[in-house]
Amino acid sequence: MRLLKAALAAGVSAAAFAGVANAQDFGQQVEQLLTAQSQKLFGFNGPLAYSSDSNIPRSSATTPLDVIYLARGLRARFLTRNAANDADMFSFYPAQNPTHVIFCIENGRAVDANGKPINPSIQAIDLKSGAVTDIAYGMDRCDGVRTTAWNTVLVTEETDDGGAYELLNPLSGEKFFISDRGAPGASAIIVDENGADATNRMTKRAALATLAWEGLTVLDNGVVIFGDELRPGTGAPDKDGGALFKFVPATPRLTTGPISSLSQSPFAAGANYAMRVSCTTGTQYGQGCEIGNAGWVAVSAAFARDDADRLGATGYYRPEDLHKDPTYEGAGVRFCWANTGNEGAKNYGEVICGVDSAPLTASTSQLTVVVNRFVEGDTEFNSVDNLAFQPKTGNLYVIEDHPNGDIFACLPDGADRDIKTDGCVRVLSVRDPSAEPTGFGFSPDGRYAVLSIQHSAPSGLGDTDDIIVIEGFKVK
Repeated sequence: MRLLKAALAAGVSAAAFAGVANAQDFGQQVEQLLTAQSQKLFGFNGPLAYSSDSNIPRSSATTPLDVIYLARGLRARFLTRNAANDADMFSFYPAQNPTHVIFCIENGRAVDANGKPINPSIQAIDLKSGAVTDIAYGMDRCDGVRTTAWNTVLVTEETDDGGAYELLNPLSGEKFFISDRGAPGASAIIVDENGADATNRMTKRAALATLAWEGLTVLDNGVVIFGDELRPGTGAPDKDGGALFKFVPATPRLTTGPISSLSQSPFAAGANYAMRVSCTTGTQYGQGCEIGNAGWVAVSAAFARDDADRLGATGYYRPEDLHKDPTYEGAGVRFCWANTGNEGAKNYGEVICGVDSAPLTASTSQLTVVVNRFVEGDTEFNSVDNLAFQPKTGNLYVIEDHPNGDIFACLPDGADRDIKTDGCVRVLSVRDPSAEPTGFGFSPDGRYAVLSIQHSAPSGLGDTDDIIVIEGFKVK
């Protein structure tokens, strides 16, 4: 009767519902109801039934709908077709009433004959004009990026010796060059266009762990929760996968508003910890203990990955993007991250969510975190990579990391018995099999999203990527 009422409320006729109700598979009934109620649940008229199987190269694409299939009721426009190649994750800046998106460019470090960095690592894109401005050069695979509550930008590198860097004013018009990235746990040499020291405007945060950064969330007090993008078996058959980490500042930020000097940032000093999930009360951990209660083991900044493995931190299959849930109202913070898995090995990936009830606490005896699986992949929805919470609704958008990749929208967990999403639908599919969807995120009001299309084959448009704005989301 509940399903019938829901179907009738969604405009499904009793006769049509009767046909569904007589079907053999109850799960298909639920999927059809998700489609029928997509306007109410997701804010658009209807999801995509299938993933794209087309082959439209970038050189032939003249409109955004040549690049992507899109759910009914949504619109798309190019913000720019001139972002640097490998434009990946981004952050709105400023966090409220943003005027720009700050993009990480995930390409390798390159220098000219004189040793000057030439690879653009950070770019700003104007949300009105689409103008692209280079900010910094010389990082190695810039990937994770977040705007802080104190109006700086934290950018990170997805490479084994990846570091974290903080920019004071990314829209100043200055350009920064990382002449020497520095050893793990050590500072970097960063200069401006005149060759003068610029570390008072952009600095490497050596206090934060060295590892393959990607997903991260920055809390208002300066705590950072992040993952190490590492697959199991790297270097040795039984080596653990990437762990989850937490940076706790030596001086948590207790005030609000922007800072005027990088010395005021809570990233200046602090300690790093790796998450260790326990099957009992903190003394039983290891293989098989991937969900449940968790605490934190102390690791060094320079050798965080090795320390985490040695101390029994829990490993996952390539932790990728990670975000906090903006709609969570309990104690502490709820954060979710994607484990990509390997679809070729029938490991379809997953999204795991944790609640850390005491973010400033990091202890092996105080199990302050509870982690559980929220989304499990399947043959159509897999290789999960980037994530984005839609503000106000709490819907989680999950992006696939493969050719003709899709984006799925997943509902929060409702009042039912389980602790997983109440259902996911396909929102978008990339039409160029040489490309993939990567960076994806919502505006603060949740009414539009920005998407990066990465890895397109050479197209005559230059060594660039498309950035698309998707509009028309209805948010109640």
